[in-house]
Amino acid sequence: MRVFAIADLHLSSAAPKPMTVFGGGWAGHPQAIFERWPEVVGPGDLVLLPGDLSWAMRLPEALRDLVQVDALPGRKVLLRGNHDYWWPAIGKLRAALPPGMLAVQNDALRLGNLIVSGTRGWVTPGPDSFSDEDRRIYERELERLALSLDSARRLGAGEEGVRHVLMLHYPPTGPNFAPTGFTELIAAHRPDAVVYGHLHGVSPARSLQHWQGIPTHLVAADALGFRPKLILEVGSA
Repeated sequence: MRVFAIADLHLSSAAPKPMTVFGGGWAGHPQAIFERWPEVVGPGDLVLLPGDLSWAMRLPEALRDLVQVDALPGRKVLLRGNHDYWWPAIGKLRAALPPGMLAVQNDALRLGNLIVSGTRGWVTPGPDSFSDEDRRIYERELERLALSLDSARRLGAGEEGVRHVLMLHYPPTGPNFAPTGFTELIAAHRPDAVVYGHLHGVSPARSLQHWQGIPTHLVAADALGFRPKLILEVGSA
């Protein structure tokens, strides 16, 4: 099984919202996603979707976008982003998702010899403004990541032949790639790869690519040219 990732689809079937207001690099979106995805992803592959999937405000509206993504090749694993306001309680979401979609929240999933964990993340302490509310959310997200990584370990992360990919929406580092509570947890659990999105107009060549030897991938859609990125391959269970 090949494992791909792409974040920040920013779909908007219910209330169209052209992304070109965020820069010319979004020209041709979202058509480019639906055209380029099948060029690289096959039906037996897995695609990780770490956040900002739909501009919808309510789950029924978001499902209009998710059904379109579900129709693309591969099985999908979803993570919440900061703009996924439609995301309900996880039990309600899992009951409503199309059959080819799964979601991670405060836990991890095992699919054959692959384990997927993750949490949204948040802005991190640094020289820029960091409010009391930011600290509250940051600390809550650290707790959620710890829960997810503990779940991954119980499912077999670290065992021989088992691969583990950690999804975040926000980047795990602070300004100028400074360490954070997220990177401490990553270093302690040592997943095989980390994927994150959220950053737009950033070249992958200028993004975080490794953390203490762990491959780390910026997979925001515009950074990838709207084509899912191959992260790793997993052997059969």
